[in-house]
Parts: sequence; C-alpha cells; structure tokens
Amino acid sequence: MQHILCSDLEGVFVPEIWINVAEKTGIEELRLTTRDISDYNVLMDRRLSVLDAHGLTLEDIRAVIAEIDPLPGALEFLDALRAEHQIIIVSDTFIEFAGPLMEKLKRPTLFCNCLKVDANGRITGYELRQQDGKKKTTRALQSLNFRVIAFGDSYNDISMLKAADSAFLFRPPENVTEEFPHIPVTYNYDELMELIQKSVTGSGAN
Repeated sequence: MQHILCSDLEGVFVPEIWINVAEKTGIEELRLTTRDISDYNVLMDRRLSVLDAHGLTLEDIRAVIAEIDPLPGALEFLDALRAEHQIIIVSDTFIEFAGPLMEKLKRPTLFCNCLKVDANGRITGYELRQQDGKKKTTRALQSLNFRVIAFGDSYNDISMLKAADSAFLFRPPENVTEEFPHIPVTYNYDELMELIQKSVTGSGAN
C-alpha cells in the first residue's frame, strides 16, 4: 500500500502565528493557541473579539507574518521528507495568512481555511474548509488506499493522529502528552524522521 504524510503547520514547521502577533502587539490574550484551548471555534471567536476590541486588521497581522521565518531546521527537514515521500500540510490557519510562510517553505501542498474580511480589512469571521478537516482529510486519503502517517503538536491535531495509520506528536506541551500518553512523542526533526522511516518500512508503531 502506498503511504502519504499529513502534518500540522504551526509548531512543526513555523512558529505559532498568534503568539508572534501577541508579542508584536503586546496583547497577551492572543498568546492562547490550540495548545491551551481544545475547542477551535471557542479559540477563534475569542481571538476575533480581541482583534476587534483593539482595532487590528488583516494587514496588521500580515505585517507580523511577513517577519516570521520557518523554525530552525524545518526547511531542511521538509526538503528531506519531500525527497522520499508525498506530504500534505493540513492546518487550521487561513489562506490569507499562509502565503509568505508557504513561500519560505518552497510551496508545499496546504489544506487550510479562509477568513471573512470587510472592505476596511477588519476580520469579521472565518470559514472552515470543513468541520474536523484534519480527521476528514486523513479518512479521505485512506479511502483512496493510502496509508497515512501523521504528526502534529496540539489538541487540534489529535483527531487526525487518532485516525492515521501511524501518528506522532512533535514537541507537544505537557498537557497534551499527559492527556494522550499512547501517542509517541518526538522532540527534534531527527527523531521524527526516524519514526517516519520506521513506520514506512513497517517497524513503527501508532
């Protein structure tokens, strides 16, 4: 059976966008991510409320994103993966945010969501590509007779990891590892590559 890799974006290949926005603006509440709040809709509604209260627009956030670089070693790791495997990045970020980051990662395939923005650049809402898109992407690929190897770092990755044939956490926070102790954990790209290769050859575990 052919295999395909599915990965999260933020925390795996690039820093957390919202944490960078929080640091740039000084708005501490924007530091919250899916590492902290498991319900993505609750998290996004909270973020949009904070943006509105502070008058921040899409262009303000894009200005921060333009300064974000991939995590150290991330591009080299991604290049090494693409030399041997097919990979899809499945993210809860938004296409309006992702452009500069995808350019720096040499344009990998990205499945993500989109924002609703008014004429003044105010973010008024968001549109999910589909509910529980990470899990559904995994199931769709399996229906095409792919064996899915998945990795991510946060609560919003768990449904994808549970659905995958092999799955790994990458640099997760303690609350995630404590809640899901059965998912193998890796802390650097070499470890992750080793587990991926073992899974491809059939000697890895879920």
